Amino acid sequence: MKGSRYWRLWIGFALTGVLSPSAAARAQNAPLAYVSNERSGTVTIINTATDKVIGTIQVGPGPRGIQVSPDGKRVYVALSDLARTVETDDDAIAEIDVATGKITRRIRAGSDPEQFAVSPDGRRLFASNEDAGTASIIDLDTNEVIATLTVGIEPEGVAISPDGRWVYVTAETSNTVSVIDTEANQVVASFLVDVRPRAATFSPDGKRAYVTSEISGTVSVVDTETHQVIETILLEDGEAKPVGVVVSPDGKRVYVANGHANSVSVIDAETNEVVATIPVGRRPWGIAVTPDGKKLYTANGLSNDVSVIDTATNKVIATVKVDGEGPWGIAVTPDGKKLYTANGLSNDVSVIDTATNKVIATVKVDGEGPWGIAIANPSGN
Repeated sequence: MKGSRYWRLWIGFALTGVLSPSAAARAQNAPLAYVSNERSGTVTIINTATDKVIGTIQVGPGPRGIQVSPDGKRVYVALSDLARTVETDDDAIAEIDVATGKITRRIRAGSDPEQFAVSPDGRRLFASNEDAGTASIIDLDTNEVIATLTVGIEPEGVAISPDGRWVYVTAETSNTVSVIDTEANQVVASFLVDVRPRAATFSPDGKRAYVTSEISGTVSVVDTETHQVIETILLEDGEAKPVGVVVSPDGKRVYVANGHANSVSVIDAETNEVVATIPVGRRPWGIAVTPDGKKLYTANGLSNDVSVIDTATNKVIATVKVDGEGPWGIAVTPDGKKLYTANGLSNDVSVIDTATNKVIATVKVDGEGPWGIAIANPSGN
C-alpha cells in the first residue's frame, strides 16, 4: 500500500499573503496530516488549514505504516532497513510528538515491521515483523518489548478490536490469522483463511472481523467470540483481488476494494451477502468512509483518480481526477470535510473538498515515495 495526499480550503488569506488573526488561529489549531515517504526515509507534516508543508522529519529507512495515538498527541511510524540482510537497530517504531514535531523515541521492533495497531488506551503497540514471522508487543509507557510472539509466515495486516481485547495478525504465506489475547500477551488461537490474507478489520461492536484474501478473491467473516470463520464470501467470481476493507460506522455494511476487478463490493453485515458491486477507477486500493458514513472513497492507483460513492444508493456520484500519479493511501479529516490521497509516483498529496468533489490543492512532499497517511488532531484524535 502506498500513498498520501492533502488539501487546501482556506479562508481569510489576505492579498498580502498574511493570514488574518482568525485564520491564523484556525491554522494553529488545525489537525495535521503526516505522510510517510518510503524511499527518502522521511515524514512530511502538512497543516490541514493552510495545506502547506510545515515540517519534514528524517525518521530512518523505509517508513511505511503510520498511525496516530488515540489521544492525537503522538504519531507512530514503522521503519524497516530494507537493505539489510540481518536485523538491525533501524528496524523500529519511531514516535513523533505532535506538539513539537520532533521524534521523541525509537522503539526497537522485530525484523521488517510494516503494519501495527495501537491499543485504545494508547499504552500498547502491536507490530507485525514480516521477515521474522513474529509480532512484537510494545509497552509504550516503558519503551520495552514485553513479548515477541510467533505468528504465521510473512505477517502483514494488524487489527485490534474496539475494546482492545483481541489483535488479529494476518500472514500472507501461511494463509492464517493469529489471535493475540492482549490481557495474557499470548497467541491464543490461529485459524486458516483463503489464499494470501492481507487486511483485517473489526465491526464497531467487535463481534465480527473481516479478512480479505487477495489471491482467492474472498472475504472471511469471523466470529470473534470463537475466533472461527463462519462465512467465506466470494467476490467477482474470485477475480477481485481484494485488499482494502472498511466497515460503515453503523456496522451495517462492509466495503471491499477489489484491485483487479476495478470495483467495490458492498456486503450486508447481517446476511453476509454481496448486495452491490460498484464499478470504480482502475486498481482501487485505499478505501475510506466519512465519519457520518454517507460517502465512500477509493484511491485508484492506475487511473489516477478518486471515486466518490453515495452509500445510500451505492452509486458513484463523482470521479475526481488528481493532479498526481499513483494515488494509494487515503485519509479523511475528522470533520469529514477534506480527503487526502498520497500519490506515490509523483511525490505529492492531493487535497479534495468533499462538499464539491474538487481538488483544491496539490502539496509537494519533501521526500520520495509517499506511502502512508495519518491525520492527527492534537485536541483529540
